[in-house]
Amino acid sequence: MPQNPFSDLTLTRRSLFRAGAATAVALGSGALLAGTAAAAEELPASPYFDITALSSDLFRSKMLHESHHVMQGFAFDNVNRRLFIVQAQNGTSGDDLCISQLSFSGELLGSMHLNHSGHGVSLGVEPVGTASYIWMECDADGTTTESRGTALARFKFVNGGTPAVKKFLTGSKNITCATDPVYQRMVVRRDEGGRMWFSLFPLAKAVAGDFSEPLAHFPQPSLSPGGVVFQGYTILGSSLYILDGAGHADAADIDSYVTRVDMKTGEVKERAITRAGESLVWREPEGMAVYRTADGETRLFLGFGSRSSVDNVNRYANLFYKNVLVG
Repeated sequence: MPQNPFSDLTLTRRSLFRAGAATAVALGSGALLAGTAAAAEELPASPYFDITALSSDLFRSKMLHESHHVMQGFAFDNVNRRLFIVQAQNGTSGDDLCISQLSFSGELLGSMHLNHSGHGVSLGVEPVGTASYIWMECDADGTTTESRGTALARFKFVNGGTPAVKKFLTGSKNITCATDPVYQRMVVRRDEGGRMWFSLFPLAKAVAGDFSEPLAHFPQPSLSPGGVVFQGYTILGSSLYILDGAGHADAADIDSYVTRVDMKTGEVKERAITRAGESLVWREPEGMAVYRTADGETRLFLGFGSRSSVDNVNRYANLFYKNVLVG
């Protein structure tokens, strides 16, 4: 396990909040405080995934709506039992995204476009009755594959429809989010002063546009070993999970890692290489999500992009999961 990146700092949850107390910035429909003296409620410790456990397949080599672009972030509607995956649109400059709805066997069920939105590293889903509301970045800061969102969009998924978007935290830099379907929370990741930070909120408050009292707020920790190409994240309870690594044609070059972070302190608790789907052609880690089955099994999902051959233009989605909880 790597050295704790915060070992030289005596960081408690409250000291993490105090660290940026003077830098509160009003953004769009809510105020996200870069540091506050205390949170509205405590963040209790919760069970966490054993990230060293073996991974199981959900599906492999499934094509999304856009055939020529790799999958990015994905998320589940845990109430209506739906899966959504985001990727870039075919034939565009790179910042126009497509959300595909898939069955749990990987069958394409529908799609929706959100133009000029960013890269799609991560997204969240909010069930509202029988509807699924997507949370993802929007208002990209450019028109290429390097562009990133400057606000969060919330809209109802309607197959083939045009999103009716409500925007939050406008004026941000490199902002994305992920949702916790078990504890009903949202984590926001964005650039604050040149460094990426995570902020945790009750989902109900985020829906109301209230980002003033995060349950946790901490900088993205340093990650090593590995190439540390950031590829996705998700949350369950008091833990944040990060997926990083590059794409490789040879399984011997695999450098993809899963990291568990305690959101109460911002400390890295565990980091382990993952070889899920190591036989895939040009396997590249892409996205994370949490799902709880109808039978009550909680799963940590890892996404990987692949190709049928190194030179083939088509890209495929692959999902794997870990289901061993500790505590």
